[in-house]
Amino acid sequence: METITISLVLLLAVVISGILARLSPIPVPLPLVQIGFGALIAATTGEAVSLNPEIFFLLLLPPLLFLDGWRIPKEELFHDKGTILELAFGLVIFTVVGMGFFIHWMIPTMPLPVAFALAAILSPTDPIAVSSIAARVPIPKRMMHILEGESLLNDASGLVCMRFAVAAALTGGFSLMTAAGTFLWLALGGIAIGVGVTWSITYAKGWITRRIGEDTGAQILISLLIPFGAYLAAEHLHASGILAAVAAGITMSYAESGGQALATTRVRRTAVWDTVQFTVNGIIFVLLGEQLPKIASSAAEVVRATGRDEVAWLAVYVVATNFALAVLRFGWVWASLRFTIYRRRLNGGPGAVVFSAPSWRLVAAMSLAGVRGAITLAGVMTLPLVMLDGSPFPARDVAVFIAAGVIIVSLAASSIGLPFLLKGLKLPPEPSHHKEEERARALAAEAAIKAIELRQHAMSAGLSDVDRYVDVAAQVMDIYRKRIDRMQRTAETAELAEEVRKAEQVERELRLAGLRAEREELYRLARNRLVSEEIIRKLVRDIDLAETRLLAG
Repeated sequence: METITISLVLLLAVVISGILARLSPIPVPLPLVQIGFGALIAATTGEAVSLNPEIFFLLLLPPLLFLDGWRIPKEELFHDKGTILELAFGLVIFTVVGMGFFIHWMIPTMPLPVAFALAAILSPTDPIAVSSIAARVPIPKRMMHILEGESLLNDASGLVCMRFAVAAALTGGFSLMTAAGTFLWLALGGIAIGVGVTWSITYAKGWITRRIGEDTGAQILISLLIPFGAYLAAEHLHASGILAAVAAGITMSYAESGGQALATTRVRRTAVWDTVQFTVNGIIFVLLGEQLPKIASSAAEVVRATGRDEVAWLAVYVVATNFALAVLRFGWVWASLRFTIYRRRLNGGPGAVVFSAPSWRLVAAMSLAGVRGAITLAGVMTLPLVMLDGSPFPARDVAVFIAAGVIIVSLAASSIGLPFLLKGLKLPPEPSHHKEEERARALAAEAAIKAIELRQHAMSAGLSDVDRYVDVAAQVMDIYRKRIDRMQRTAETAELAEEVRKAEQVERELRLAGLRAEREELYRLARNRLVSEEIIRKLVRDIDLAETRLLAG
């Protein structure tokens, strides 16, 4: 009963913190509000939730990693694959080595393997936290795609490095050859299991659906279970459950490209996953705030045992760690961008025309955008509580406190610095997808006209009222022909293209006004009990779907 109550309180805290963030007169990142609200809960109740690291990791990480892999734009990911790989793997290794030695030098009581584990935990970044920070000064799309790609891959690379470091701390030994072989199995096995689980479930689901029809609720539930299935299968086979969840998400995007699911399923599934993402991220940050007093108290005791003033030295540790992370990231980003620009100059790419050397504002923005968030917190919470002999895991409380402090400081620094750095920042021109979109719309309209003609002939074959089917089909096809005509006229002149776009905008606003008036009238009819609630619900859903399509367009 107590566990259920705690879960409900956490969910309520996520909701209230979201409301407080929206009501704030100044742009405060939602994660910071959630951390503060969690700390308020702990201060009020005087107790902290007891977390089991393995359960915490299992329940919170797989869905986040799966969704990141599912939704990340694949074309943009491949377009900047060089830069992304340099940040996701090269920077992670650079950070683990550099920060590991730095943290051990700064805190001699923390064993080197534990320092490497903490450095690995601090290496993943969180683009969701960045996007919430830059809500009022939007991050350029290309930069956001790079940050998303980096986060997707460095989640896996950083946490795999942490796994090696923790194993070395527990066993007291480290073999490079053994680690290399283990890493290959962790990586390749995890990816293969994630792909295999997703494809097999998708195939089985499609086979069943073709025979008995599609149940929307069951389809959504299956999508929620896939990341956990991939993660658990990989962990059972001693592969990387982290990479399995990421690979499952990427595979899911390709498996769903066939469009087999019903439109209703896709709409409802998107809403469910948006809720899952908001809830899981919120719970993680609320838990961080809720754990802060206990973490700070435990860390202070460890520092006090060294004869130092705990409050001052804990602050020094956090500030020094953030500064060192910023310096390492700034240096790596500068070198990475300089190498990318040089490579594109040789190939005649667009980056070289704009920059002869990396802009300091661009480097600073990319560096400051390396905010630590949910993955870092989830990772540090999974540090073992005890060693193999039953003794306490060395410096665990200090490591958890430093990770929590890095999350808070990086969020605060980015919320202050990013809007300033991003304002008016010039980036290499992004490729325009307008023509590609127009071509796709035209081809889709042509396919629709052909399908309507075939369906009309099939429906009216052998009937006496053929003209009725012909007239209705002509009306429907006329909608698509008008769309094709508009796009053809758009291609003729730039002025006409602008006129067409304005006309489409006017049409969109008018249609939205009409849909909203329809919905309001339906609700009036429902309030006055003039139409059954079932009919109202059906009609309102149709209007909601139509409005969603217009807003998405």
